[in-house]
Amino acid sequence: MQTKVKTERFIWIDVMVTLLTLWLMDFFYYGIRAVVLGGVCIAVSVTAELISLRLMGRKFTADDLTCVSDALIITLMLPAVFDMKAAAIACVFAVAAAKNIFGGRLNMIFSPAAAAYVFLYTSWKNQLLMFPEPHVRTGVFEKAANLVSSASHSFNITGRMSATDFELLLGNVSGPAGAVSILLLAVAAVVLLLRRSISAGAFIGSISATVLLALIVPASVTRADSVKYTLCCNMVLFASVYITADRRIAPKRWYFAFFYGFFVAMFSYILVITTAKENAIVLVSLLFTPVALGFRNLEKRIELTEREEQAEAERLAAEADADGEEALPDEE
Repeated sequence: MQTKVKTERFIWIDVMVTLLTLWLMDFFYYGIRAVVLGGVCIAVSVTAELISLRLMGRKFTADDLTCVSDALIITLMLPAVFDMKAAAIACVFAVAAAKNIFGGRLNMIFSPAAAAYVFLYTSWKNQLLMFPEPHVRTGVFEKAANLVSSASHSFNITGRMSATDFELLLGNVSGPAGAVSILLLAVAAVVLLLRRSISAGAFIGSISATVLLALIVPASVTRADSVKYTLCCNMVLFASVYITADRRIAPKRWYFAFFYGFFVAMFSYILVITTAKENAIVLVSLLFTPVALGFRNLEKRIELTEREEQAEAERLAAEADADGEEALPDEE
């Protein structure tokens, strides 16, 4: 049990380090407003965690600070100038409704961040999908002006992008505050995979399905552009790392996790090319919760069968040893 607790804490620290890096990039592009938005989400999430656990008769521990990483994930999926009250409401919903009511940290069903995003999408869609241009800074209490649609919206509609490859890598395009920095996201993915802090099967399955479908059914003029832009848009890389490959949600066994990630990416790609819906992978990740639960229940059955078979083998071995010891005096 102690090893499991330590592992969980190390995973949280690894994820937090990569999220903080993306958050700092927000400050570089959008200024103090993006930092304050993240601070509000963190403060509200921790408060909601404390209150909801107290109301449910549970004790708040250091491990419950994983709500901080969920708060940062929510922040990084929002426009840097998003309304702070709406963001705070979404964080309360993520902690109290999407997580603690359904079992809490140790028995998570939904990704809290994905649930919060879908909640905002249904209630504040217009604000959620309008973004400031990079390097346009808005004061903490100022109302944002001259907002534009995301680069993902342009790609979904036209199959093209005006941004250069260099701008895409650095995140110098309009979009969710922390989900457009492709270079940082790629580095974060490699680090978390090497540290085993995300599900490798789910991540590889998600990326594999995206690349495969982008080649088979191109969303752009050329297959190379289709693959490149599909991976860079609609929060595909961000969601593959922090939502689909979340080890709290994804199946444990590699092959189950691979197919889970593959199915999520496949259906989200189909949704994008048929409806041009932005950031469909977040919505599909939430809708595919029953698939993840089904795989995890199957894993439990397999583990139970394996334990029973092992116990039976040990029992037979013990009986064989006992029979051998009884036979020795007769032979003498």
